[in-house]
Amino acid sequence: MPDKILIHGLRVETVIGVYDWERTIRQPLVIDLELATDASGAAATDQISHALDYAAISSRVMEEAAASSFQLIETLAEHLASLVLREFGVGWLQVRIMKPTAVPDADGVGVVIERGLPQ
Repeated sequence: MPDKILIHGLRVETVIGVYDWERTIRQPLVIDLELATDASGAAATDQISHALDYAAISSRVMEEAAASSFQLIETLAEHLASLVLREFGVGWLQVRIMKPTAVPDADGVGVVIERGLPQ
């Protein structure tokens, strides 16, 4: 079983949605990431060079999400998963995106995807 790095509650505003009015405004999203890693090297050495840099991953995900303008959160989730797998050498991840303002009577609606192979 791999170790996991958790990044929970990244908040970003972006253009997202299928309705015409949604294409003209920015809406809030909340993004959670779960990243498979082997943390034993970092734990043994206490060196950031042996760990996933969650600050860099968080910044990159937020930057990319804010600049995007997808219609579906499913598409954004897939895009972000591909980006993290490619740019940060993560072998497996889970991306969860919640759109808190999508349904008035709900805390939010969202999608969860997993990509890659568990290490």
